[in-house]
Amino acid sequence: MRDNAIFDSADLRPFKPGAPTTMTDSPGNRPPSGPPSGLVWRMPDGTPVACHEKIKVLNENFVELRQMLQDALEDAVLLGCSEAQVRAVFAEMIERLENPYREAE
Repeated sequence: MRDNAIFDSADLRPFKPGAPTTMTDSPGNRPPSGPPSGLVWRMPDGTPVACHEKIKVLNENFVELRQMLQDALEDAVLLGCSEAQVRAVFAEMIERLENPYREAE
């Protein structure tokens, strides 16, 4: 990611840490239970994923990951960790994920 930006998954625009997101209406609100409205999963060529089963799996994964990250953030903050550091660690973890299906370049 450039300039240490974190992506707002609602529309995939980069935003700076601490900036408001569309994931909640106001500070302190819990994230919605499903993926953000308007989120369109895309193929590598930019076309939308059309298969309903694929979209269902992607949306379920999104919800599970968001809840797991929310729980981990809350635990870390309750244990006295810096929220900013925890968010940065999560972002770096995502950046370091490897795609085992990437074709050789």
